[in-house]
Amino acid sequence: MFTGIVTALGTIREARQSGDLRAVIACPFDPAGIAMGASIACSGVCLTVVDKGGTAGDAWFAVDISGESVARTVPGRWHEGTTLNLEPALKLGDELGGHIVTGHVDGVGEVLGVCPDGDSRRIGFAISHELAPYLAAKGSITIDGVSLTVNEVTDQPDGSCHFAVNIIPHTAEVTTLGTLQQGDKVNLEIDVLARYLQRMQSLRG
Repeated sequence: MFTGIVTALGTIREARQSGDLRAVIACPFDPAGIAMGASIACSGVCLTVVDKGGTAGDAWFAVDISGESVARTVPGRWHEGTTLNLEPALKLGDELGGHIVTGHVDGVGEVLGVCPDGDSRRIGFAISHELAPYLAAKGSITIDGVSLTVNEVTDQPDGSCHFAVNIIPHTAEVTTLGTLQQGDKVNLEIDVLARYLQRMQSLRG
């Protein structure tokens, strides 16, 4: 379980295919604080630490990424040199600063545009009709592992929808969202509460 509050940026140092995809991710963590078998959200994807090393501030950890995870996430995301948003799993007693995030990607969204909004950036996204029913203005969504509030939702004639979020300067600086441009793809996780509400509504129908 995660909160969608990114604590560091990591870079894929090595990616090799042998059964599952094995990725080695460089990060500024202390390896002594990374437990084998621990969960770390990598741009919104919950992955298990299978190896680690390095020194405090210059560490690395390795994860195995299943074919299912590769298929459900942004195409080309798991290549050498890619920057990832990192968040270790929530510990009992930690502050829940964002919202409840599972680290299970529901789909991929596309950036429609980026424009200034005061000191912030307003970013518009397009999502498929499968995910459209789960979005609501002032609701929560996880974009590449970052917990954000949906500012507006506009339904489209084909059943898909467009939505917008605001990225404050701090978030733009400490996550990959500050570099997003029109046409970029992102991992999306809908609010877990919306998922259950939609399921209950469908059963009533």
